[in-house]
Amino acid sequence: MDRYPPIAEHGLIGDLQTAALVSSRGEIDWWCTPRFDSPSVFASLLDADRGGHCRLSAEVEGVTVRQLYLSDTAVLVTRYMAPGGVGEVADFMLPLDSSAATDRHRIVRAVRVVRGSLPFTLVCRPRFDYARAAHTLRRVDDRTAVFAGPGTDLQVQATEGITLVEDGQDVTASFTLEAGQTAAVVLTGTGAGAELSAGPSVDGIAAELEACRAFWLSWLRQCTYRGRWQDIVNRSAITLKLLTYAPTGAPIAAATMGLPEQIGGERNWDYRYTWVRDASLSVGALIDLGFTREAHAFRAWLRDRLEAGGTASGEPLQIMYRIDGEPHLTEEVLDHLEGYRGSAPVRAGNAAAEQIQLDIYGEAADALAQTGDLGNIRGWKTFSDLLDWLAGHWDRPDEGIWETRGGRQDFTYSRLMTWVAFDRGIRLAREHSRPADTARWTEARDAVFRQIVDRGWNAERQAFVQHYDTHVLDASLLLMPRVGFLSARDPAWLSTLAAMDGELVSDSLVYRYDPEASPDGLRGSEGTFNLCSFLYVEALARAGKLHQARYAFDKMLTYANHVGLFAEEIGPSGEQLGNFPQAFTHLALVAAAMALDEELHRTADSGAGGSGAGGSGAGADTRGGVDG
Repeated sequence: MDRYPPIAEHGLIGDLQTAALVSSRGEIDWWCTPRFDSPSVFASLLDADRGGHCRLSAEVEGVTVRQLYLSDTAVLVTRYMAPGGVGEVADFMLPLDSSAATDRHRIVRAVRVVRGSLPFTLVCRPRFDYARAAHTLRRVDDRTAVFAGPGTDLQVQATEGITLVEDGQDVTASFTLEAGQTAAVVLTGTGAGAELSAGPSVDGIAAELEACRAFWLSWLRQCTYRGRWQDIVNRSAITLKLLTYAPTGAPIAAATMGLPEQIGGERNWDYRYTWVRDASLSVGALIDLGFTREAHAFRAWLRDRLEAGGTASGEPLQIMYRIDGEPHLTEEVLDHLEGYRGSAPVRAGNAAAEQIQLDIYGEAADALAQTGDLGNIRGWKTFSDLLDWLAGHWDRPDEGIWETRGGRQDFTYSRLMTWVAFDRGIRLAREHSRPADTARWTEARDAVFRQIVDRGWNAERQAFVQHYDTHVLDASLLLMPRVGFLSARDPAWLSTLAAMDGELVSDSLVYRYDPEASPDGLRGSEGTFNLCSFLYVEALARAGKLHQARYAFDKMLTYANHVGLFAEEIGPSGEQLGNFPQAFTHLALVAAAMALDEELHRTADSGAGGSGAGGSGAGADTRGGVDG
């Protein structure tokens, strides 16, 4: 057996405060508790030998393993089909959808056999604090053991018929179930020295599973999407919810850290934090799907960040925070971990929090504009003061959306989003009759527009380019039509889209940019970026290239894993790369599906046809003009 399963061979479970990955081997190889950004208890995903895991599986000759979610829920089922029997393990966490943070989190692993008989093996090997800290084991009785680590305990409890056996400082168990029999193992992370949870019972576990299933079905009933891709949109919505920290409403970028963008490469970042950009862009997707509560919760979190100040970057707003709003994300290298398939360094924390990325002001303003809820009078003053500040600070080089470490540039996308900030601020002030220096904001907005047109446009490429001193293209500019800077059928946009199609697109998969042509300060390469691939679908659809857009979308869906999840990138052989699952990818999938549905309905109503799927077709349509 390979020491590391493919990144894609995982499902995600969570309780809206923390989350765990379960591989198709039946192994929990990533879990941090009591929060998404806490140190790990299981991390064999980043070091198969040292990281720690909990495996519960049927390891018999001739077994076939399949994994699925119970429909429209976050209950993950791993099925084992062998000549002697068929059984399954249902992994889930009961959602804690409230403002109360807790240090007690439970993973339930419910086992049942539905045909014949099947032997199961349990191996529980926690390794606290990213496998840096020792622990002690206390076996309370045959069915209960407590691992004590620094500040955190892990309680392991089993139902009748499962006997936990000490194996050094770990525990194991072997048991066989006959058709119709069920059992369970419960892992509870707590604060140090916490009281033991009540021992699990088969009936109690069945009730918890039903409660978990009912929660997700009830939550998903809010979804207003009724389009062609219902199942994958529902799965993306559930994934976005699983990646949101309920006590604050802050969504994280991904459940993991350190997973590589290139096997053996150094582009291995910690994504368990809240990016203002990612989270703000998710607001539109959530509102469009009908999840207004989640959108407003993030708006409140964002407003609190603006009012709090005290950023690590020294700016009024910084690009990312911890889920509780803490701005300091000190980056460290965990050099005792070998990294996923030897991909070192493994980084915890993220030094990019100190970068200047001016685009976040536009994304934040757009999120506030979409919710239509500006908060109290103090909240508006904070926002107004921010735009007053930005009016004097927008014309600066920065590190850009992709957090490059090769020096600051005048990135076109950053300028684009400062234009959005002023545009949305002016709109909000007028629509809500709020006091504001709209004359100054209008002057700044128009100056940004002229600068992008004069300096961000490359006449030789007939395209908007990554920054003012390059001819390199950048897929972040696929958002230009969505934010309203120009029409989706403006000739300048269509020629930009055609240029991207020739340079950044590979069989409908889209690279962010070419790091060889535009050095980013890091060694190695990366895969195509799933976010950009879905933005490309949306841009094609809005440009009227419907056949091409739909074909590209359908092909993208073939890269989803077996339970409908996407990582950050796709590698050369179609493998998933980068942190997993990535919220950015799933929110872009939702936006692409909704754009396609809307344009397909419009085409059907008008009786018109889209362009063909063969060739790029991106520059063929020259209708429309600059949308000022």
